[in-house]
Amino acid sequence: MKFRCAFSAFLIVFTFVAVSPAEEKWKPLFDGKTLKNWKVTNFGGEGEVTVEKGGIMKLDFGSSLSGVTYTDKVPTSNYEIELEAKRLDGVDFFCGLTFPVDKQHCSLIVGGWAGAVVGISSIDGKDASENATTQFINLKNDQWYHVRLRVTDKGIQVWLDKKQIINQATKGKKITVRPEVELSRPLGICTWETKAALRNIRIRTLDKKELK
Repeated sequence: MKFRCAFSAFLIVFTFVAVSPAEEKWKPLFDGKTLKNWKVTNFGGEGEVTVEKGGIMKLDFGSSLSGVTYTDKVPTSNYEIELEAKRLDGVDFFCGLTFPVDKQHCSLIVGGWAGAVVGISSIDGKDASENATTQFINLKNDQWYHVRLRVTDKGIQVWLDKKQIINQATKGKKITVRPEVELSRPLGICTWETKAALRNIRIRTLDKKELK
């Protein structure tokens, strides 16, 4: 008996999702499941930090600060960090992002000074509430905000929900952190008497074309 094997046309379709070169460079800093490469910052009086479903890191109320500090290496210039943050409860900053600027450090404050101030602490000794970066924004509780920070040899730029709100030159400026958040260096996120949630924390280095 002869058997004849006939194959119908089977069409196998592979779908390729186009990914931009910039997208490929992003490195997750938070895996959404554990606190790997993070440590709870020992401010004294800090609240509990937990990881919950949906890739969310929660920072509970502190007296006064709660936060986490990244323990792996990070670039000091020509990089971008982005994350999403929201204030769950409280009336002060829900994202105090401390980051390196060459050999110095400073902090991006989102929602400070009774909940509305966004700015950099500190520039020439002046806090986020009293320098050229100061913004007053109506920030609502239980709403995610997308934060994007860029550091180059020339300055610091910040976008909130894709709108650029800060463009601060750093040449000739004294860049410092407030004493309270020195333990957040070189890279850390903290809150002030506020309960917050964080997600999608990632970083990338900038190439020469982008720097131009």
